[in-house]
Amino acid sequence: MTRRSDWPEYTQDPPPPPASVPRDDGPVADIQDSDGPASSRAEAGPSRASSRTPGRGPDGGRGSGRDAEPQDPVERARAICLRLLTGTPRTRRQLADALRKREVPEDAAEEVLARFEDVGLIDDSSFAAAWVESRHHSRGLARRALARELRTKGVDSLVIDEAVGQLDSEQEEETARALVARKLRSTRGLDRDKRLRRLAGMLARKGYSEGLALRVVRRALEEEGEDPEVLEEHFPGL
Repeated sequence: MTRRSDWPEYTQDPPPPPASVPRDDGPVADIQDSDGPASSRAEAGPSRASSRTPGRGPDGGRGSGRDAEPQDPVERARAICLRLLTGTPRTRRQLADALRKREVPEDAAEEVLARFEDVGLIDDSSFAAAWVESRHHSRGLARRALARELRTKGVDSLVIDEAVGQLDSEQEEETARALVARKLRSTRGLDRDKRLRRLAGMLARKGYSEGLALRVVRRALEEEGEDPEVLEEHFPGL
C-alpha cells in the first residue's frame, strides 16, 4: 500500500471535505451500493486542490463547481475521480468516461487512473465480485443478467466470467424458486395461462433461461395443488 510519504508531489494543502456524489447506478436503484472495492482519500495522497469552499468563486461569492477545481490537468483529474469514488466504487471505464466528458486530457486521465489502480482505489475484479453477490441476493438476478449489467459498466469479459462464476446452477435454481414462491401468491385468481406467462416472464426478465423458468414454475404450481396432467399440456417434457 502506498503511503502518503511516497507522494512527494502532493504535499501542499489538505483536500477539501468530501462532496456529495451523484450515484451512477443506472438500473440498480435498489442495490446496496456498498458493493465493490472500498475507496479512501488518504490512500491517494493529499490534494493540491484549492481550499476555497466548493461552489464559491475566488472572491468568496457563489460560482460554478469548476471554479474551485485545480487548473493542473492531473490534479483536476484526481479531484474528479476522488469525488466520484466517495462512497460509491466505480469501474475504471466509468471514471475514464467521466474524465472524458469533463474534457480532461487523455494523458493526464491515464496517469491518474493508473495511479488509482496501483493503490487499490480502482479494482474492477473486486467491483464485479461484489456486484454479483449484492445484485443476486438483493434482486435475484441470474448470471446472464449480471453479466449484461457488468458489461454496461465497462468490465472486461474475463473479469465478468470470473465474477459470475461465483454462482452455480443450483444457486440460480434455488433463487428462482424463491422468486416464484413470492410472486405466486399475487397471481392467485388469474387463469392458468396468464399465471404461467406472468411467472415465467418475471424470471426471464431477471436473466433466467427459458428451460429453468418453466421447470421452476411447473414445480411451484404442482406444489400448490395444480393437476400434473393438466400442467403437462403446458410444460411438455419438463
